[in-house]
Amino acid sequence: MPGLLLDTLNGKRGVRVPMWLMRQAGRYLPEYRALREEKGGFLDMAYDSEAACEITLQPIDRFGFDGAILFSDILIVPHAMGQHLEFLAGEGPKLSPTLIDATLDSLTSDPSRYEHIYQTVRLCRERLPEGVTMLGFAGSPWTVATYMVAGEGSRDQHDARALAYRDPGALQAIIDAIVAQTVEYLSGQIEAGAEAVQLFDSWAGSLAPDEFERWVIAPNAAITAAIRERHPDTPVIGFPKGAGEKLPAYARETGVKAVGVDETLDPAWVARELPAGMAVQGNLDPLLLLAGSAELEKRIRTILDTFADRPHVFNLGHGIDRRTPIEHVHRLIETVRGFEG
Repeated sequence: MPGLLLDTLNGKRGVRVPMWLMRQAGRYLPEYRALREEKGGFLDMAYDSEAACEITLQPIDRFGFDGAILFSDILIVPHAMGQHLEFLAGEGPKLSPTLIDATLDSLTSDPSRYEHIYQTVRLCRERLPEGVTMLGFAGSPWTVATYMVAGEGSRDQHDARALAYRDPGALQAIIDAIVAQTVEYLSGQIEAGAEAVQLFDSWAGSLAPDEFERWVIAPNAAITAAIRERHPDTPVIGFPKGAGEKLPAYARETGVKAVGVDETLDPAWVARELPAGMAVQGNLDPLLLLAGSAELEKRIRTILDTFADRPHVFNLGHGIDRRTPIEHVHRLIETVRGFEG
């Protein structure tokens, strides 16, 4: 039976607003920290299907969210494409060789790396409570490309943006390769049991409008069209963080079923500007959830009221902060579940 979250993503408004949180399986949970201490580094856990499944299910067991987001990372794709991937304490992920210093042709791909992720999805689908939607995901091509080009994250994505201006053909080749890989990767997740998938474009906000059209909208439209052709019943959520006024064009042109909205956007503007009937996901500020002030419940209710006339999945504007107190998450859940619009 489809769950409330899956129905909402497909455009139906139910008796209550479903919810899940980006990065809900992570470091703010003591059970996650205990397992990580036992198992080792992040990448080791992502490729350990039993551990990754346990982590995916931890927030479902604790909070009863309507969706379980796969525990993995957007950089699994470049790792499978042949870049070396490591997570360094205090520094974050590192890819090598960078595509400033090497070409795609010089990389030796290893698609078997995806199999660990597919097995995690299989295990989770077997163990999830009835009605909880299994969510897969991948990074969007622009965001993944920024890491592949520079070898690491940066505040302004300077290297990838400069390459786009200096040699757009070179960046286009990288984007096209990521699109092809992402279609196969998401298809594999869906075949393993993912019921919906999200495309994370964490660095979409760094691009000028015409560059946004080429490097964000066009690649995401290509992925969404391919997934729709192969898996017509599987909704795609697009999350172009920082898109700002470009969000309506993204919603219209990519073909996604639902749009994730970050915390910088006014919900009233989003409700007015997005296509009628399109599902919206978001958009509480993760730092407000961390702070847990008197403003928290007020803001939650404002978001719920504003999206009351369209399908709405309650979520954060980005990932939950690792310092977030558990009791604040409980307050969030109680407020959303107690809402009567």
